[in-house]
Amino acid sequence: MKAYPWLVLIVLVISFSFQSQAQDTSKGKIVQFTGIITDMESEYPVPYTTIINVTGNKKFYTANHQGFFSFVAHEGDTIRLSSIGYRSAQVVIPSVKEDKFSTLIKLTPDIISLPAVHLLPWASVEEFNIAFMNLKVASDDVLLAKENLSRESLQEMAKYYPMSSQAMQTFSSNQAHIKLANKTTNEKGNNPLLNPFAWGKFINQIKQGNESRKKY
Repeated sequence: MKAYPWLVLIVLVISFSFQSQAQDTSKGKIVQFTGIITDMESEYPVPYTTIINVTGNKKFYTANHQGFFSFVAHEGDTIRLSSIGYRSAQVVIPSVKEDKFSTLIKLTPDIISLPAVHLLPWASVEEFNIAFMNLKVASDDVLLAKENLSRESLQEMAKYYPMSSQAMQTFSSNQAHIKLANKTTNEKGNNPLLNPFAWGKFINQIKQGNESRKKY
């Protein structure tokens, strides 16, 4: 009498297996569905794409980092693929002679244009109104240009804005030209007419010239 519950359990398990096999055959032949998901434009793999078998009780699968996937499905199943930044796509597994089906799926990028964001240095509209009302605007363009090119304005801008490559090259060329000019002319900038030693040397040269002419 104790063996009857085990026999009933075995019979139920066998009946359920037969029913599941019958349901599988009614859905279609089982195939190994394999594929690679790539970008439509660049043809680069789309990693970690979500794959849903809509027909097969909405089972979820995920492609790997190279866009590769492989799972068991039935012929005629509808497969939905979705990934962030791409439009969703659907694939229907066709009838094949063998027990496997491979395909290459290309997803179309979904470009979303976001509205432009303008950052303002005021915390509220009231602060903007106060700053706008107290704004001092020069009515004369010449006066405005003089204020922008004043010594104080240029010194303030020099603190925060570094020299450009062209300005640095010009400054370096000017310094090299000034150094070369001082080296070839008078490096210390002294006036020889105010140098007593130069005058003494000049007078000695005149005397030596007069003595040489007396010999002849």
